[in-house]
Amino acid sequence: MRHPFIAGNWKMHKTVHEAVVYVKEFRSLVKDIEDVEIVLAPTFTAIHACAEAARNSKVGIAGQNLHWEKQGAFTGEIGAPMVREAGADYVLIGHSERRQYFGETDQSVNRKLGAALGAGLIAIVCVGETLDERERNQTLAVLDRQIKDGFDGITGDQIAGLVVAYEPVWAIGTGRTATSALAQEVHAHIRQRLRQWFGAPAADQCHVIYGGSVKPENTKELLAQPDVDGALVGGASLDIKNFFEIVNRSRG
Repeated sequence: MRHPFIAGNWKMHKTVHEAVVYVKEFRSLVKDIEDVEIVLAPTFTAIHACAEAARNSKVGIAGQNLHWEKQGAFTGEIGAPMVREAGADYVLIGHSERRQYFGETDQSVNRKLGAALGAGLIAIVCVGETLDERERNQTLAVLDRQIKDGFDGITGDQIAGLVVAYEPVWAIGTGRTATSALAQEVHAHIRQRLRQWFGAPAADQCHVIYGGSVKPENTKELLAQPDVDGALVGGASLDIKNFFEIVNRSRG
């Protein structure tokens, strides 16, 4: 059985001090929640401090990105072993903002995924179409390409431990959200492709979560869909009460 998976992506927000204050308060709010996997993705500078603040709690910590090389002359980048050593157990890969603003491709996502798996990190791999691609009815073809190329060379056993985050680019930070029916249709397609290409056990165990203007008001309806296993939450995760409410409403 797949428990709900709720991840908060803080993007480029919160100082180390602000992040630690949040984690310390948040861990006490969720201390009795047993049936939801909860992750927070702070900035790189706050990973270690947040991991310490979250130690022995229900809250996992994620990096927001990584480089595919362990180390080297890559100014401004961070390797998977460094993310892991700082205290993260998870890492985001291929977020639409990375693809849009920093030129990430399905091929770089694939290399980063290999690096994450090699370092023992649980990867949260983001896929999704732009508004233009949706309006041209290319959503499923885009997702097929992103999954096929992004997961090239990955085994079924590895897929089973991944999180795939479907985030329609047109819904991120815009206030627009895919309807629950649309989210279910796309998530079912993703799971069908995982089953086809990596086997039924992998598809049944892999979490497929939704990202795109998730807030407390739409959480329950989205997660009521059979193939929507959780949420990747952006702006709403910055407010501790909102994010707790999303986690609370994701429970069975």
